[in-house]
Amino acid sequence: MPLTPEQEEEIAAERGASRPTRRATVPALEEILYEALPVLDHGFVRVVDYMGDDGAIVQAARVSYGRGTRRVSEDKGLINYLMRHRHTTPFEMCEIKYHVKLPIFVARQWIRHRTANVNEYSARYSILDNEFYIPAPEHLAAQSVANRQGRGDVLTGSEAARVLEISRGTLYRKISEYTLEPETRTSRNRTPE
Repeated sequence: MPLTPEQEEEIAAERGASRPTRRATVPALEEILYEALPVLDHGFVRVVDYMGDDGAIVQAARVSYGRGTRRVSEDKGLINYLMRHRHTTPFEMCEIKYHVKLPIFVARQWIRHRTANVNEYSARYSILDNEFYIPAPEHLAAQSVANRQGRGDVLTGSEAARVLEISRGTLYRKISEYTLEPETRTSRNRTPE
């Protein structure tokens, strides 16, 4: 489901507002602030807020001996050094708050790898749209023989078409099953009467 007209209106209002600030700002993030950038078939990513800039990273890295150098080229060199040698703590001085619409399997990987603080739209209290991620045929691949978590050879032609047909058939069958009246649903978790 794309953004609703109301959501687009809200985003336009936010993008049109200007607020004076004394905090560090990042021109590249200011340029895309609130803008919904499309991802995959139904998703998007939107920067809602942020804190910190390159200066915050550099200051955190040099905290043990004061402000240190002030030239941009040296700051850039330090940031590259930190990244190259995986000294990531100074990068934790910056944060970005996103609004993201993504497939559940991607969200679960974010949670698994502890990459974010998350507040999720609740299917317990809200009705979800019948939207599902279906990969493009060129993204279908067999499971890797050497790595159970990896992809193997990309599927092509009739093989890819068959996998998509099976996936869509299963998906549409499940959608129709769960849109039936509750008393006509079948469930593996139902207790015998």
